Amino acid sequence: MALIPAMIRSTTPLLLTALGGMLCERSGVVNIALEGMILFGSLTAAVVAHQLELPFLAEDPNAVVGWIPWVAVLAAAGVGGGIGALQAWVCLWYRADQIVSGTAINLLALSLPSLVLQVLYNNSTSSEGVRNRLPLWLGYSPLVYLAFALVPLTGWFLFRSVWGLRLRAVGEYPQAAASVGIPVLWVRFWAVVASGVLAGLAGAFLSLGFLNQFVRGMSAGKGFIALAAMIFGQWHPLGILGATLLFGLADAWAIQLEGQGILPAVLTQAIPFLITMLVLAGVIRRAQPPAALGKPYE
Repeated sequence: MALIPAMIRSTTPLLLTALGGMLCERSGVVNIALEGMILFGSLTAAVVAHQLELPFLAEDPNAVVGWIPWVAVLAAAGVGGGIGALQAWVCLWYRADQIVSGTAINLLALSLPSLVLQVLYNNSTSSEGVRNRLPLWLGYSPLVYLAFALVPLTGWFLFRSVWGLRLRAVGEYPQAAASVGIPVLWVRFWAVVASGVLAGLAGAFLSLGFLNQFVRGMSAGKGFIALAAMIFGQWHPLGILGATLLFGLADAWAIQLEGQGILPAVLTQAIPFLITMLVLAGVIRRAQPPAALGKPYE
């Protein structure tokens, strides 16, 4: 029974990130920068929350200010969306290689946080602990409920709304979409921004809803696992939900095995990635991505 809550918590960042990646790739843009966006979101949420609470803690070391974590979450979403906007601007208007630009953002996310941590906290590995965390609603962070609520919402958006139809048309046949007046580049732009916002929220969950600080590399490959879940789920919200629950279960199981000392830590930490590779090996040939995925629009 203890495995189920752990699975839900492990699924949350994967689900948020994978749904964002789905919107992005449904528009025809490959976004492998999700890992970096998670890290930037985690860093932003922890730093903003800590900096905002300093004046209150100076007066009362036990002060709890309810609005601080919500502002930090919004800041994380904004930073994720801003990085998504940068990615979209470079790839769409300057037609940079989408894989290369995404890799650059991931590499930047591995190094820039260390500089920020060194300047603010005199170390390059972690931030100070945050007292004002997100509240728990019936034992779970509000972002858990948001992640699962987004599954039917994104499904309605993609398959029942005019905007979702335009998004899918742009990802399948951009020239045909443009012929009826759909602004292809702008539709793709906002899809990439949305993926950054959701990845930023996933990062905020890690630093404010899961831990109470930022730790360098705390995303631990979740952006790439989310991409695998998106492919396994065939770019569909329900399929992504099932895939992320599977990977979340694997992650929770690995944590429990490590805590019980049944297997060496190195092996238990590798379990989610081994399952990811096995799943992808089985479905990658049958996966049918959007027809225009990764192809610059002229």
